[in-house]
Amino acid sequence: MTLIDRLHRGVTTRSAAETRTVAAELSALLPADSALALHGDLGVGKTTFVQGLARGFGIDAEVTSPTFTIYTLYRSSSGGPPGFTLVHLDAYRLDSAAQMEGLLLDDFLTTPYCLAVEWPDKIAGWLPEGAWHLDLALGASGSHSLRLRPALGL
Repeated sequence: MTLIDRLHRGVTTRSAAETRTVAAELSALLPADSALALHGDLGVGKTTFVQGLARGFGIDAEVTSPTFTIYTLYRSSSGGPPGFTLVHLDAYRLDSAAQMEGLLLDDFLTTPYCLAVEWPDKIAGWLPEGAWHLDLALGASGSHSLRLRPALGL
């Protein structure tokens, strides 16, 4: 069973390290210029998941939540696609998709990139068509569940 199949059924991780490993594995399967909408309550591991994506994309920088900066750009430095950019967006403080234009984020979405969005419901009208949607939740005994929502082509 492929990772995509497993994520559609739901994957349980028992630690932050396991969550990062799943994300790193997923990074190799994402199509070029993809968007990943990360849904879930505060503390479910959205930033932890992005840390794993970064590792999978060959990004050595420390990935932290961009809650106050709104978004952070990370460039691959070792082992990732040359010139690759991971754009980590936290839409928590945004009130609407209309605010996205003022951020000039489109200027940074140059191929090859992956856009990872925390709190995507805040800017649902702005998200690229074909974005992958991943639900993250807390489980029993500190475990985390990851479930990829069904979408066309997946």
